[in-house]
Amino acid sequence: MDAVLRAGAIYIALMVLFRISGRRALGEMTSFDFVLLLIIGEATQQALLGDDFSVTNAILVIVTLLTIDIGFSLVKRRSKRIGKLIDGGPTIVVENGAFLKHRMHEARVEEDDIMQAARLGQGLESVDQIKFAIIERNGKISIISR
Repeated sequence: MDAVLRAGAIYIALMVLFRISGRRALGEMTSFDFVLLLIIGEATQQALLGDDFSVTNAILVIVTLLTIDIGFSLVKRRSKRIGKLIDGGPTIVVENGAFLKHRMHEARVEEDDIMQAARLGQGLESVDQIKFAIIERNGKISIISR
């Protein structure tokens, strides 16, 4: 029972932490982000298993995490409001060639990130060429040119 409670608590804690860190934290990963994710994974493994490294405990933790994940997906399917609370929604950060600084700050995205997405995805060189830049739920930046 202890493993189930630990798994549930860790799952919720990680969801909250990643939600607070912003969607861009999971969008494009730098080498620093990757190393940080590995460290978080190791710390999470230790917290989940505690002192019991048995196969039975590992299976119990995995089943608990999958059950919680399936439960959340069912709840999100039934309620768009809860789905938006858990996953967030798309955020417009450029509108008609103008950076929306307050939204960029909330999404933890910089002008350079947006312009990189514009260059790579659309071949655009100036913010004036962007009708909309949108931070999607998965952290990727979508660009709609003028």
